[in-house]
Amino acid sequence: MVTANSELGYNSKVEGGVIVSRADAAINWIRTNSMWPMPMGLACCAIELMAVGGARFDIARFGAEVMRFSPRQSDCMIVAGTVTYKMAPQVRRIYDQMAAPKWVIAMGACASSGGMYRSYATLQGVDRIVPVDVYVSGCPPRPEALLDALMKLQNKVRSEPSASRLMSA
Repeated sequence: MVTANSELGYNSKVEGGVIVSRADAAINWIRTNSMWPMPMGLACCAIELMAVGGARFDIARFGAEVMRFSPRQSDCMIVAGTVTYKMAPQVRRIYDQMAAPKWVIAMGACASSGGMYRSYATLQGVDRIVPVDVYVSGCPPRPEALLDALMKLQNKVRSEPSASRLMSA
């Protein structure tokens, strides 16, 4: 007669404490679930960026709750708003100060392509000075669109080799 506590059953002391995985998968899982964004609020899109941190949209459920205003403590720059030529060197300098691996989200039409501003003072897309991983469309984009961009970035991070990002930065 076999009882529930017999040795033929599941022994959690032996099997439950071991997880087998690849190093890339474990590192990317950690990076995916603990992104620390650096908010670069340059114009009106920054208001929608602030809304994402609130209780209604709650960016914390995606592991990006710790907004860091120091580039050395962040790994995901969110450029929200119009980038002017006067501000472009500072955006690049802050990007260069971020530790590798680092990612960039261009939030809104102005950050992505200059928006409606076709003037001598406006940079026509932040991708001219920093590499952009995910673009968010809209003027201004809704907070849900930024959360969708964060999920797209997390999928990208989850599938890339963990060491290659360090070498290319």
